[in-house]
Amino acid sequence: MDTSFGIQQKGKRNLITDVAGITVGHCTLADGDVQTGVTALLPHQGDLFHDRCPAAVHVINGFGKSAGLVQVQELGYLETPLILTNTLSVGTAFTACVRYMLARNDQIGRAESTVNPVILECNDGYLNDIRGLHVTEDHVFAALGAADTAFALGAVGAGRGMSCYHLKGGIGSASRVLEIDGAKYTIGALVMSNFGAPGNLVIGGRHYDTNKACISDPRDRGSVIIILATDIPLSERQLGRVAKRATISLGRVGSFCGNGSGDIAIAFTTANRIPHYSDHDILTCRMFYDENIDKVFEASVEAVEEAIISSLYHAETTHGIRGKTAVGLRDFLAI
Repeated sequence: MDTSFGIQQKGKRNLITDVAGITVGHCTLADGDVQTGVTALLPHQGDLFHDRCPAAVHVINGFGKSAGLVQVQELGYLETPLILTNTLSVGTAFTACVRYMLARNDQIGRAESTVNPVILECNDGYLNDIRGLHVTEDHVFAALGAADTAFALGAVGAGRGMSCYHLKGGIGSASRVLEIDGAKYTIGALVMSNFGAPGNLVIGGRHYDTNKACISDPRDRGSVIIILATDIPLSERQLGRVAKRATISLGRVGSFCGNGSGDIAIAFTTANRIPHYSDHDILTCRMFYDENIDKVFEASVEAVEEAIISSLYHAETTHGIRGKTAVGLRDFLAI
């Protein structure tokens, strides 16, 4: 199977962490009926609350329970790590992220404003005892503590219990490098894949009939979370346009964004920063010349497409609750 995509140069690791400053960590729970976890992404290694990254959200299909997106849409920045987990653990992850930020700033909620954790979710209840609420705050802290430039892919962290096209889904990532005005810039993608109707999977233009897999429900039910990061100077408006292009990536791999799928893309840049405090009313912010932005769109679409296939390719066959199994892509191709 050809797992290479696109025409643009890949980053050194071919991971979202090719964007300087970004780190990702997992905490994986894999024990019988418990197949779940947490994945944490830190946008940079400084003070996230006082040195915010411009960001935008595009809700492709809103069948989801994420937290914090409304404020990102309104104000256009991130001020905390991004936390991924299962649907019924959003509240736990939110509280843990608040505690994480409070421990780093004793003025949040006092002299300074409260904080807006961004928690992103997919429903892993096919394989995981989601009603057991097994994710704890300590698991969130563990994922944050494990954050590094090198991280595992597939059935790990928040992706442990996920299914994609009725195969085993999970965490995937990819990156692209662009030359812009004589300098190198990077676009990275990270996905949590838990979507797709059986029989619809497309990899590199080739159709794969996954109806032979074990999952019997023929509908597109699940979700996909897509995170796009870059060091290219972009405005919040332009980041929204980049996030919107993730829809094309989903179409390339065969998704039609079904009624029961919560499909959300969030994009941010590390190039511009929004300070918590300023002595000036007017801030300077660099942005891209829109007439030439197609190269950014194309690289983003390629990175997300490959990240989705990466999540499938790296995920091993996983057994979960009630004797259910999600077959890994590599095992499926050997059937």
